[in-house]
Amino acid sequence: MMVALAIAGIVLALGVPAFGGFVSEQQVQDRAEALLHALDVARSEAIKRGGRVDVCPGEGGCAAGALPWEGGWVVVPDASRGDDAAVVVRERASSPGITVRGNRPVADYVSYTGAGRARRFEGGLQMGTFTICRTGQRTRKVILANSGRARIEVASDRCP
Repeated sequence: MMVALAIAGIVLALGVPAFGGFVSEQQVQDRAEALLHALDVARSEAIKRGGRVDVCPGEGGCAAGALPWEGGWVVVPDASRGDDAAVVVRERASSPGITVRGNRPVADYVSYTGAGRARRFEGGLQMGTFTICRTGQRTRKVILANSGRARIEVASDRCP
């Protein structure tokens, strides 16, 4: 009985920290998949509606200014109209310690035209990379391509 308890204690001592790392890794992956899903939904809605659909950080839509993406995001038809009742998707905030940052073209918002292309409000091409990080975990990147499609890339480097 004592030997069995000792072995169980050793297995638990080795397994619990590894499980914590696994959970952290999955939380980062969850954020990347949630952002990818929001971009896919926005593109589909824009094509379906034949008009602009936007993905904006925070709760207030794209007009609220540059908010951090880890605070959550919303998918709204034509955010320039300011119609909060038309929210298509609302995503919760990230777990503490996870950061979501977009490079310059996608730092403030992502906007799709009725043709499914990502374009800035002023009409310029919009493609870029979101970096999702948690200290010690592998970086996830959500890459928005020229076509308006997005994909997830798991980078080999670790978050600082």
